[in-house]
Amino acid sequence: MLLDAASLYFRAYYGVPESMTAPDGTPVNAVRGFTDMVSRLVTEWRPSRLVVCLDLDWRPAFRVDALPSYKAHRLPGEPDTAPPGLAEEVPDTLAPQVPIILEVLAAAGIATGGAEGYEADDVIGTLAAGERKDPVLAVSGDRDLMQIVRDEPVPVRLLYVGRGLAKAEHLGPQEVAEKYGVPAGRAGEAYAEMAMLRGDPSDGLPGVPGVGAKTAATLVGRFDTWTDLCAAVLDRTDTRLTPPVRAKLAAASGYLAVVEPVVRVATDADVRLDRDDALPAAPVDPERLAELAERWGLGSSVERLQTALARAAG
Repeated sequence: MLLDAASLYFRAYYGVPESMTAPDGTPVNAVRGFTDMVSRLVTEWRPSRLVVCLDLDWRPAFRVDALPSYKAHRLPGEPDTAPPGLAEEVPDTLAPQVPIILEVLAAAGIATGGAEGYEADDVIGTLAAGERKDPVLAVSGDRDLMQIVRDEPVPVRLLYVGRGLAKAEHLGPQEVAEKYGVPAGRAGEAYAEMAMLRGDPSDGLPGVPGVGAKTAATLVGRFDTWTDLCAAVLDRTDTRLTPPVRAKLAAASGYLAVVEPVVRVATDADVRLDRDDALPAAPVDPERLAELAERWGLGSSVERLQTALARAAG
């Protein structure tokens, strides 16, 4: 199980009232909500291995260099002058909770992983691509991770929590194909290509003007690779593109030439884990976990986590 940490703790922060505080009055709504999410996921899915994947650079230089608009609207201050890697604007009462979350995970013995210069999506993509032993389940509210689903050499699935954990969607190649109209045989890759064409305002991805989701899905279904599709833009004898669509793609040729590394999740990041990814049956540092629970008022959440670990092991 690979958890998209920021995706989950942002959802926890907005899903649990800020009135949930520690004894000293510090808000711990994100800590409580995130810990409870982990407990629920472990209880329901019983993974033998688990990594909480971190954003060590939420706006990597290689993506910004290719497409300066990438996530620029999320920057504090002036987006045109802010450097890559600048911390994403985080609510004042969420930022102090992230270190507490990491402390709880460390005391529990749950692995975290990151890669310098890469996002959590890339950490998940790299770990999933390299797995040859166990089925993989990624958990995120980020649609970009639909591109990692596959059947071979081990099944890789996405538990998409965009509408919350209670309404999570379990997606594999077939489900992604049915949901977006892309070919099932290469649903993950095709989803990424559809996203390149369609664009995504939440990531500062403009897409091709005049090409919506349905047209994008139809287009990627006609080609075996992104390279083939881009080549067809220049080949006026290729009847898989109508003249109007070819004109739209040609007008966006500069964008099409640079967008692929922006959208594709990396599969070769230098991922470092802080510990072995085997899920422990009990906290590795129970005294520290008890201290954290007392200091931050996390008693019931920590108890649920301990129970979940024990049940998953049993």
